[in-house]
Amino acid sequence: MQLRWEDSEDIAEQLLAAHADMDPLSVRFTDLRRWVTELADFADDPSASSEGKLETIQMAWLELYKELNE
Repeated sequence: MQLRWEDSEDIAEQLLAAHADMDPLSVRFTDLRRWVTELADFADDPSASSEGKLETIQMAWLELYKELNE
């Protein structure tokens, strides 16, 4: 599966697996962008990210993180 910036749920799942102990709200967007582009399945243009796309990914990751840590 090739991931694009719009695949926030799928990206969030992979970020949760890779950084299970990390609170998504503590991650700077610069780090989040780097982590997304470093995912093995990421195949989109790294320069096509935006604050809105990163925030959507972060919120999807936060939902998964909360489910695991309730």
